[in-house]
Amino acid sequence: MKGPLGLSIRNEVQTTAPPTDPPPTIAPGAIVFLAKALADETRVRILVSLIQGKKTVSALVEELGISQPLASHHLKELRRALLVTVERSGPFIYYELVDLRITTIITDLGRLAAQLLANRTTF
Repeated sequence: MKGPLGLSIRNEVQTTAPPTDPPPTIAPGAIVFLAKALADETRVRILVSLIQGKKTVSALVEELGISQPLASHHLKELRRALLVTVERSGPFIYYELVDLRITTIITDLGRLAAQLLANRTTF
């Protein structure tokens, strides 16, 4: 096909993606480490609550309707999994997400779970 200046024009469609950085190395052990921390509904509920910002144990207890010992136990597990940090301010201890990417991960997992369960026909 000839263009306005009499030059040949080729209509080509790019079929491959442009080069990108190589994918990160996947460490299955690290993924399992985090997945175990997310494998409890109470811990996920705590993380979802902390998406709104840092909170005290008593605020989490009231909001989630769980006991203080149960909240403390799960917060300890989330600290061990490096998902929350602790900040002391006078007599109060605040917990918050260590990294805001946790919000995206939880949201994406929630969407994926909803889609997978919506399409499920058997157990």
